[in-house]
Amino acid sequence: MKLTCKFTAAIYCIALLSFGCAHTPSTKQIEGFSFSVADKAADTALTMVGRPYKYRGDSPAGFDCSGLVRYSYLAAGMDVPHGTKALRSATRAISYHEIRKGDLLFFLQKGGKYSHVGIYVNDNLFVHAPSTGRTVRMDTLLDPYWKKHFLEARRF
Repeated sequence: MKLTCKFTAAIYCIALLSFGCAHTPSTKQIEGFSFSVADKAADTALTMVGRPYKYRGDSPAGFDCSGLVRYSYLAAGMDVPHGTKALRSATRAISYHEIRKGDLLFFLQKGGKYSHVGIYVNDNLFVHAPSTGRTVRMDTLLDPYWKKHFLEARRF
């Protein structure tokens, strides 16, 4: 009888664990966009750190800034445009204090408004493809250079 009780208890525990883990985690939805897409895009961008910069590039062989965004969101299941102006048009502005993982950060560089974009990954850090001769890297919004050139944060 003790063996039967232990066996039943073991089966009960296995069933409980199986049912507890078998559900699909819920994701918050806003107008058809789930936060898990943004999370996945940011995580993908992080895996591209060290990849080369390539003008108009949108693959691990080489990225420009908007190509990195496009590739990262495509990997997360969302088709977004290539180009900073097109990305800006496809997103809505959010306040600096609302920034969360996967949001896009736009910068003014070389005199061009909205000429650079990165993906926010958390703790004031973002991933971007900076320029020719460099590689995809992570930087902080707290750096004086990026503070000075930051324009706005936007979200799909």
